[in-house]
Amino acid sequence: MTAPLRPAHWLIAIARRAQLTGADTLDLPGNTAPSEAWRLVTDKCGIAPDALAKHVATHYRLDVADLMRAQASARKLLPESLVRRFNVFPLRADDRQLVVATADPNDMQAEQDIGFASGRQAVFEVAAPSSLGEMIDATYSPEQSIEQMLRGVNEETSSLRLLEEEVNPEMISADEVGTGPVVQLVNLILQRAVDRNASDIHLQPATGQGVVRYRVDGVLANAGQMPLPALNRVISRIKVMGKLDVADRLRPQDGRARIGIANRTFDLRISTIPARSAEKCVIRILDAGRVVNVEDVGILEPELSRLKHLLTYRDGIVVVTGPTGSGKTTTMYAALRHIAGEDINIMTVEDPIEYELSGLTQIQVETKQGVTFASALRAILRQDPDVIFIGEIRDAETAAVAAQASLTGHLVLATLHTNDAVGAIRRLADLGLDAATISTTLRGAIAQRLVRRLNPQCVEEIPAGAPLTPEEERLVAAYGMRPPVRAATTSACRDAAYRGRLPVVQVLEVTSAIEAMIATNQPAAAIETAAELAGMRTLRAAGLARVVAKQTTLSELERVLGDVDDSRPEDPGVAADGGSRSTIGVLASQIADVEAVSSQPHVLVIDDDGANRTIARALLQSEHYQVTEAVDGAEGLVRLRSGAIYNLVILDLDMPNVGGREVLKAIRSDVATAGLPVIILTATSDPDAETTLLEQGADDYIRKPFDPRRFLGRVKATLRRSGG
Repeated sequence: MTAPLRPAHWLIAIARRAQLTGADTLDLPGNTAPSEAWRLVTDKCGIAPDALAKHVATHYRLDVADLMRAQASARKLLPESLVRRFNVFPLRADDRQLVVATADPNDMQAEQDIGFASGRQAVFEVAAPSSLGEMIDATYSPEQSIEQMLRGVNEETSSLRLLEEEVNPEMISADEVGTGPVVQLVNLILQRAVDRNASDIHLQPATGQGVVRYRVDGVLANAGQMPLPALNRVISRIKVMGKLDVADRLRPQDGRARIGIANRTFDLRISTIPARSAEKCVIRILDAGRVVNVEDVGILEPELSRLKHLLTYRDGIVVVTGPTGSGKTTTMYAALRHIAGEDINIMTVEDPIEYELSGLTQIQVETKQGVTFASALRAILRQDPDVIFIGEIRDAETAAVAAQASLTGHLVLATLHTNDAVGAIRRLADLGLDAATISTTLRGAIAQRLVRRLNPQCVEEIPAGAPLTPEEERLVAAYGMRPPVRAATTSACRDAAYRGRLPVVQVLEVTSAIEAMIATNQPAAAIETAAELAGMRTLRAAGLARVVAKQTTLSELERVLGDVDDSRPEDPGVAADGGSRSTIGVLASQIADVEAVSSQPHVLVIDDDGANRTIARALLQSEHYQVTEAVDGAEGLVRLRSGAIYNLVILDLDMPNVGGREVLKAIRSDVATAGLPVIILTATSDPDAETTLLEQGADDYIRKPFDPRRFLGRVKATLRRSGG
């Protein structure tokens, strides 16, 4: 008796219709699981899963799913249990339909259950089972990717502890708070920032991933990357530390936390805002024990003496101006410490309180409770203060109350946002104070910037008459002086040419002549000229004094001050080379706060075989990827440590000097690159090599010579796994 014919799997018919190599020899029962059927067809026919997905989509007249563009709102419509049971992934939704990615468009049971669970009609798009599984794991189990990132990292964070944590654990779900690996990763990020003396940490979403950046000495630099779901967990943990609403991801929030590292205490100012694909978080790091005396701030003479003289007044207003991050608050705290004494009542109104100072009464602005700068100032005036510090005069009401306080026998210190000291006059007028009030109350204004200090170990002298670089020639023409030193360009100094920062300060003292000019609304240029005749140096002149003292460079001064104003000559009080000044302003050489991150994945190809690099570049660029090449492992490590953001590394195994295994070990042992996916290229036929390399941290393995379709398929799959 002839055995009954068993129905063939639907995937065989598609493979044969597409005339795939070897499709005629396929034999799969109709009840074969979709994941197993896809694996067998791709292996037997030598086709990449993504390419097979296109054939399946064409057969059923469906679209190919773009998993990278899945909407977070759609994920809320399906429980994780259903997603894993049918191996589907929600992509987008409207009021009537829910689009999901599937590897089995024939699964009517999945269609019915999805419609019942979501209350919408299920619409299928096609994706390979492996891609779906990777996406589901990356989205619903990001802790696994964090554990993998941390597996080879050797840095210790046992000394980091969260202080003053008063959070009710019952109010926060375990899913939002994160597990041990999340806490460990956050601690590593904070520990590294403190070790590098970073002032800020930026955690931001980029193209399918999260990026960590540190601001060190005023300059932002990339410090690592992680899958986007891992970034969301990290930010949730930081919000818990700052006592913020973890569930609210649609509104900006501000908070603070305190951590201890070894024997030091740091205050963290935390700010989150909703971005397009995730939240962005910025953390300001403040050393709680860093408040210094005014002599220790680093202000040069004669500005230091002029500042101390302003602090001898017992009434009036003294303001410090400058952009965010220019050290205004540090200077003001040092001034308060200079004034403080048992016989003086000092009260402050701040938002937020950055440092706690003993002997002062510090008030935190709480707008939700009705405590504003203006209302707090009115209350302070009934507390018999001698000196009042206002964190920032930012509105007309605060400016009016500050002027009233100064007219009634109080010294008011405050910060403003203006470009220079004379600009404070215009700013106070813009806030509603009349010229007579400003002239009567304003005692002085201080403008401040911070420039990076040259590392004494990385300074190169420029002998008189020695040739200058084209860039230095341009700066000489712009600033009218020859630099005595330059930052060394040796490999050892590449990342350490500057260390720490120095203040560049301008101090305006309001003399009787300047008071009369303010009262009669004289132009700012005339007031500035009068102030210079009375001993005030411009910011540019003060900065050039730093250059002559071999403490910084002209390029650094240009970076901080921006365009050079050459409309009238200035005497920095130092010798120049006698050259004429350029009349053309110089654009800032580099803006460190550029937030734009390229929208295309960036792949680093490390291979000593130029032909392989050329082929890989051509294939990757055909998919519109950015490509950077490294000719060997040593150059690859240099590029990885340069701060550039890479989404994937394609790494040759056998290279002279520094081999692929050494590069892989270095990548996995550094938290900045521990989450970076790596594909190994090799010509070895050793069957155990793949297993060994995967255990050592490789994400995938391609044998040479590689097939273009398989190569691109593996690249796309690896990027999906890492991008979440």
